Amino acid sequence: MTNLELQKAANEVRKGIVTGVHAAKAGHPGGSLSAADIFTYLYFEEMNIDPKNPKKEDRDRFVLSKGHTAPGLYSALANRGYFPVEDLTTLRKLGSYLQGHPCMQHVPGVDMSSGSLGQGISVACGMALGAKLSNAAYRVYTLLGDGELEEGQVWEASMFAGHRKLDNLCVIVDNNGLQIDGKIEDVCSPYPIDKKFEAFNFHVINLADAHDFDQIRAAFQEARRTKGMPTAIIAHSLKGKGVSFMEGNVDWHGKAPNDEEYAVAMADLEKVGEALCQK
Repeated sequence: MTNLELQKAANEVRKGIVTGVHAAKAGHPGGSLSAADIFTYLYFEEMNIDPKNPKKEDRDRFVLSKGHTAPGLYSALANRGYFPVEDLTTLRKLGSYLQGHPCMQHVPGVDMSSGSLGQGISVACGMALGAKLSNAAYRVYTLLGDGELEEGQVWEASMFAGHRKLDNLCVIVDNNGLQIDGKIEDVCSPYPIDKKFEAFNFHVINLADAHDFDQIRAAFQEARRTKGMPTAIIAHSLKGKGVSFMEGNVDWHGKAPNDEEYAVAMADLEKVGEALCQK
């Protein structure tokens, strides 16, 4: 896809995020929106997947380690054709298959149930090792939150990945700088993130703007070229990206917009969409 096509797709993913969280009256829009461009690039460009055959054996795997940003993953999956976009309005509703955290038993395209922070990267390491042991060609991607790096299990998994030289593993950190209690540097600073992953024998890519598809493309191409060690992409992003009153605002880590706020958010995204159509 061209960058313009990816931008349009990402804008639709953002609309789905806002629509789902508003309908649920609960959820995590901030970190879903900051990762929307990463979700879009993975599902529309990077990964070897087939929405018509979600369980095909040679597919690339994705684990959403920061499982609370399920609205972002669900919207990407829906817009990619795994299930109807209209179903996003059932998010967190009783009886819906779109639960508050991803569930592999019920959601097409979800490779691992997740939500307990720190565990997703460990599972991704297991998947990557499994591919190595079975001589399979698929790659494994996992998305972590920067606040999630405060979990010790993340570093146990990283030590394992580096030791095992899992060059089919790509760890992405959504570094938007904010977690539920405030700035990550104030709560329990994980900085310098890049040096920590380097110490665990990762190839590290600092993605300066996680909303620029040229930079995103270059980062993932570099990860593919890297042999003999896993890759960590530190994706510097803006929490709430795309919605004016959510951008950079920690209050929107885990709450839903009311009807008035929803209207403003969708107007913001409609404006972006109209601008993209003029290009």
